[in-house]
Order: sequence, then structure tokens, then C-alpha cells
Amino acid sequence: MARKRRRRKHSVRAELQIMELSKSGTSITLQAYADEEKIGKLVIGRGSLTWYGRKWHSGRRFSWSQFAARMDE
Repeated sequence: MARKRRRRKHSVRAELQIMELSKSGTSITLQAYADEEKIGKLVIGRGSLTWYGRKWHSGRRFSWSQFAARMDE
């Protein structure tokens, strides 16, 4: 009997403003979706990354050192 194929729950769309993150002000924006509903946006820059939740107007900003410390927890 063939297995039932499950539909993907999550998807991510990327926006590249510049291929090389060598200048300030350049970034990569990733928009995350679950079941076709936006769950947040991650802006990755040269000096930090910022997470914007589903309905947040201002994001939570982390330096790369802070982000690494959180991931190691």
C-alpha cells in the first residue's frame, strides 16, 4: 500500500537585497509561513539579526554573539 503524501506545513521566502553583505545597510530577509499564514520575518545583516513576530511592528535585535549564546543554551 502506498504511503499518503503529507502537505508541507512550513515555507520560507527569501529577499536578497545584495549578494555580498559587505556594506552596512545590506541584508537578507526571510519570511516564514505556516499553513500559508505568515508567522514572522527574519532580517539577517552584517552586524546583527532581527526577528519580527507575526504582528510585531518593532523586532527583537540580536548581535551575532548574543545569537550564538542563545543557540548554545
